[in-house]
Order: sequence, then structure tokens, then C-alpha cells
Amino acid sequence: MDLQRFVAGLFAFAVLTVGAGSSVAAGHPAAGPAAPPPSSPAVSAPAGQDVTLRLGQEAAVQGKDLTVRYTRVVADSRCRPGMTCIWQGEATLAFLLKEPGRGESTTAELHSGPRTGPQATSFAASRIELVSVSEDAGEATVRIS
Repeated sequence: MDLQRFVAGLFAFAVLTVGAGSSVAAGHPAAGPAAPPPSSPAVSAPAGQDVTLRLGQEAAVQGKDLTVRYTRVVADSRCRPGMTCIWQGEATLAFLLKEPGRGESTTAELHSGPRTGPQATSFAASRIELVSVSEDAGEATVRIS
């Protein structure tokens, strides 16, 4: 066996070993909780401050005709605790944005990092930014300004 084949085989083994440590290869689901809890009471959120929402929970923004509901985990490729990963990964979360007084609404997918999509969106003269996501994606912290 020549040196090039040996090095190529060693490299292939290393790649497979690292890949076996990924959350998908380890049998963990790619996304967090699948459904919101049965009852998630609405919270009041001061504009410009961070608010943490549980999956299925809604925040009514003080002084604005705006509510923000954390509806679902679209994707979560973040490295799980205790795993060794080459890339940290990102979470993509879906939110329902409503302007109740006008009857307007839209959905937005926000990303925990800049690699796969936007971390913020605008709606009803406000900016909604995803600040952080809990380990299990059961909670999301947003800043509404």
C-alpha cells in the first residue's frame, strides 16, 4: 500500500468518525419540540426589551398594536450538548405576527445565526429580532422594537 492511499483512508475514517457524532447520525431528531404545550398564557412585553416565549406562547407588545407568537421549530441543526461538531449549526423558528386592530397578520421564519437566513424582520412599524434559542428549542427570546 502506498502512502497516498494510506493517508486517504485515514482521512476518510476521520470524516466518518466525526460524522457519527452529529445529532442526526446519533438518532436525535433534527428539530426541537413538535407541538406547543396545551396552554401557554400570553405575556405582556415592553417594547425594546427582550421577552422569552415558550413554544406556542404569545406576547402582546405594550403601546403597540402587535402580538408575536412563537409557533414552531422549522429546523434545528445546532450541535447538541456533549457532541463534537465541525459546525455549530443554526435553528430556524417560525413566528406569527399580528396587528389585531387592523386584522393584519403574517408569518416569519427567523434564524439563530446569519448563515441560513434573517435573524430579524419588520412588521407593523416594528422590528422583531431573534436573540437566542434554548438548548431544546422550547423557548425563544426575541427583542421587539
